[in-house]
Amino acid sequence: MGVIGLACIILALAGLIPYGFWLGGKGGGVNPVLWNSAWVIIWGVIHTGMARPGFKRALTKTIPEAAERSTYILMAGLTSVALIAFWQAVPGQIWHIETASIAYVLWAIFIFGWVFLLGATFAINHFDLFGLRQVFLNFKNSPRPPLKFTKRAMYKYIRHPIQTGVLIGIWATPSMTNTQIVLSIGFTIYIFVGLWFEERDLVAEHGESYLQYRKETGKVLPKFGG
Repeated sequence: MGVIGLACIILALAGLIPYGFWLGGKGGGVNPVLWNSAWVIIWGVIHTGMARPGFKRALTKTIPEAAERSTYILMAGLTSVALIAFWQAVPGQIWHIETASIAYVLWAIFIFGWVFLLGATFAINHFDLFGLRQVFLNFKNSPRPPLKFTKRAMYKYIRHPIQTGVLIGIWATPSMTNTQIVLSIGFTIYIFVGLWFEERDLVAEHGESYLQYRKETGKVLPKFGG
């Protein structure tokens, strides 16, 4: 479901599916900017809240620990589909580039961003990230050793390349509409707020090794020679 939710967002950004496809782009008379902003806030609170250690501890009191990550991915996917499905259309454009060569370059950057995100998931452990490793090992009654702290591929230079890919994908467009701009701004705010919480958790978990890693790498932009 997480993949479906991500695909839904990417397809909407690419103009391949309409925003608000369950509402026809309308929200029952509510101001569309407020409506869309509310959906981004709901989406962000769920994504960030469910990723916190305290929420995980509470959740695993009612569901098996091995199902915690897959439950998060399920909710992330459902809320991502809902975000696009209930989005309201807003007339107007922020920018529109008609020069074909520039537009093609921007679309290439757009594709690169999402491919970069996918590559970043495999650079750590794609199947653990989506909760599949946990469920599979639990089904086999096999031990699940903790994953090692990873500094390979893009993680040698960027601490959060998945978020880097998202930022590229939401801004690299030849046509930024008023419909999309709230999504792009909202996701950008969510990423940096979420990363503040995530880095705090990572410092608490890994201590000095993560503090040193922060000195060597950039947060969402690469840092070379750190």
